[in-house]
Amino acid sequence: MGIIEKIKEIEAEMARTQKNKATEYHLGQLKAKIAKLRTQLLEPPKGSSGAGDGFEVTKFGHGRVALIGFPSVGKSTLLTMLTGTHSEAASYEFTTLTCIPGIIHYNDTKIQLLDLPGIIEGASEGKGRGRQVIAVSKSSDIVLMVLDASKSEGHRQILTRELEAVGLRLNKRPPQIYFKKKKTGGISFNSTLSLTHVDEKLCYQILHEYKIHNAEVLFREDATVDDLIDVIEGNRKYMKCIYVYNKIDVIGIDDVDKLARQPNSVLNLDRLLAKMWEAMGLVRVYTKPQGQQPDFSDPVVLSADRGGCTVEDFCNHIHRNLIKDVKYVLVWGTSARHYPQHCGLGHVLQDEDVVQIVKKKEREDGGGRGRFKSHSTAPARISDREKKAPLKT
Repeated sequence: MGIIEKIKEIEAEMARTQKNKATEYHLGQLKAKIAKLRTQLLEPPKGSSGAGDGFEVTKFGHGRVALIGFPSVGKSTLLTMLTGTHSEAASYEFTTLTCIPGIIHYNDTKIQLLDLPGIIEGASEGKGRGRQVIAVSKSSDIVLMVLDASKSEGHRQILTRELEAVGLRLNKRPPQIYFKKKKTGGISFNSTLSLTHVDEKLCYQILHEYKIHNAEVLFREDATVDDLIDVIEGNRKYMKCIYVYNKIDVIGIDDVDKLARQPNSVLNLDRLLAKMWEAMGLVRVYTKPQGQQPDFSDPVVLSADRGGCTVEDFCNHIHRNLIKDVKYVLVWGTSARHYPQHCGLGHVLQDEDVVQIVKKKEREDGGGRGRFKSHSTAPARISDREKKAPLKT
């Protein structure tokens, strides 16, 4: 029996099992078995090199956004309107057969937008090109789920279910559960509050299903069995998703109002770009050389989700060795209490802040001079020894 058949058999057993206090332990074990099988389903076959027929798209710009949706919902048209990149659009399904990238220029940043082939129900099991599409989606910063307004609710549930089956959690935060495997000592189960979904016995059974007999588990919230399984698996990715509704002219005004009031939903292009920017959490930081005006043409773009937005992250983004020569920084902007503010490496920067780096005093031997000439925020100084030295011919 193959993995897909085993999954369907367990799902059928769960469907015919009544949900009550007596069966919750059995259902928890079945959920753990399904999670293990789905993980095996995504692994490359044994003996293979791991290479497949996926979409080879090089990352470009300051962020990546993936377009997900059923065939013929308007993904290619949306890509063309936002980026100017031509993506063939026609009245038949599966017009797009590969990944087509485009670049959005917004707020002095470059955002890569990927038009992916449409996915269908069963994509997580390999139907169509579902696995390749989902793999590219996992490498993105956010997901744009393009939906047909007349079929939005059904399609949205199917797509969410397919993405969750491969470990993508949309618009959710990671569970507040501490989990660590140990070599000895058995299983230590604790919680900081009363639990209503998981008890110590159920936690032991799920861990034994994974053949884990020594571990430390601490619940910091009233999490569910699915949350515990996600933490044990450790391969889940939590992403923000924006629901973009197309073809709203085929529904009534009441339905349009209902869609517009749903969280993370967008019905027009102007609001879409602002919503994308907000979801990606990008922060633009401008540099100011000493004695000169700030350079507003080429910002340093940071992200709270990818790395962080502190002064230390800013320095590492410019050069990994720059932080060794930083004495302090001067900051102008919304993150500063007064202008300018002397800040250390732990100061958190905000969007459109201006930063000037003040370096430590140069050593007399000139050991560190010139290493950051292209990124220096202060003009180079010539020492007295260099002035008196004779010119070499």
